[in-house]
Amino acid sequence: MALTGVRVLELAGLAPGPFCGMILADFGAKVIRVDRATATFSGDGMARGKKSIALNLKSAAGINVLKNLCKQSDVLIEPFRHGVMENLGLGPEVILKENPRLIYARLTGYGQSGKYAQSAGHDINYVSISGLLSRLGKHDENPTFPLNLIADFAGGSYTCALGIVMALFERTRSGQGQVIDSSMVEGASYLGSFVWKTQKSGLWSRPRGENVLDGGAPFYCTYRTADGKYMAVGAIEPQFYKELLKASDLPNQMSFSDWPKIKDKFAEKFLEKTQKQWCQIFDGTDACVTPVLSFEDVTMHEHNRERGSFFSNDEGEPSPRPAPLLSRTPAAPSSSRDPLVGEHTREVLAEYGFSAKEISDLQSSGVIACSNPKSQL
Repeated sequence: MALTGVRVLELAGLAPGPFCGMILADFGAKVIRVDRATATFSGDGMARGKKSIALNLKSAAGINVLKNLCKQSDVLIEPFRHGVMENLGLGPEVILKENPRLIYARLTGYGQSGKYAQSAGHDINYVSISGLLSRLGKHDENPTFPLNLIADFAGGSYTCALGIVMALFERTRSGQGQVIDSSMVEGASYLGSFVWKTQKSGLWSRPRGENVLDGGAPFYCTYRTADGKYMAVGAIEPQFYKELLKASDLPNQMSFSDWPKIKDKFAEKFLEKTQKQWCQIFDGTDACVTPVLSFEDVTMHEHNRERGSFFSNDEGEPSPRPAPLLSRTPAAPSSSRDPLVGEHTREVLAEYGFSAKEISDLQSSGVIACSNPKSQL
């Protein structure tokens, strides 16, 4: 795979860090999740393809163990607020001195500087500070956030993973690592560059929720069907809109003032048939009308099945296939269960050069913890 041979240490944290690590693991990196020695469960659900060691970073010996691991690693992902790693004696000025080739990725909500650098927050807070939340939702309602996807995973995990891969590529020329300051606020803002760059285009001249791309247009919206499901309509261009009208037998009215009435007519029309019936009408056309698929239905949709867009693990749980699809070195995600906390502590430390006696002493002193999968059955 594309990242085969890359060694990654991921300090356990909330969802953005684990997903960033999982992206790297899916594409071949060897990712070691560093859990707390006192942890009993890591329920992020994004430990696919990783190994777990359990380490007490509140002890000097635990700090030294992590330093030794960093000396032999390519990437460190840390998800803590500014100052936490420095207080532990694990800041980049220390770690990069011992391993100048290390990519030190700091994935946080507000970044390493600024008024909020040490403040708590979640996706909704980061999206609000990014400016994007003000553009989401209906005009006469509160702004609506699209799950915790924009900041946590798009602006956070994916942006950080991209930064890591870019830093690894640059290292092939310079031989040097570097620090990545990955702010979810800035990642979300950058994700919204199209909105920023089209401010003067007229696309956003009307109030929130009344523009072409934010749910205001009748030809870019979702509609309920007779069976309680939904269809998504995205017929923006005239030729696609023409196909939509042809298939649905609706009048051609495009003025802004008529949009509410047209949406009502569209809504009435879509209620006349089931989702399956509408799919039979629109499939094979360029009307840009598709079914809103549930998690239960999405894996069985013909297009997704033909592309193999989803796969199941050993326990039969479906997951999206890692994207993008590389032609020569595609991702090969693990189908095994997620690791238990500390399941691979002994194995990993041995691989990194610790002797059996050193590992035993670390365990007996509480610096590390080891789990036996068989004892969990």
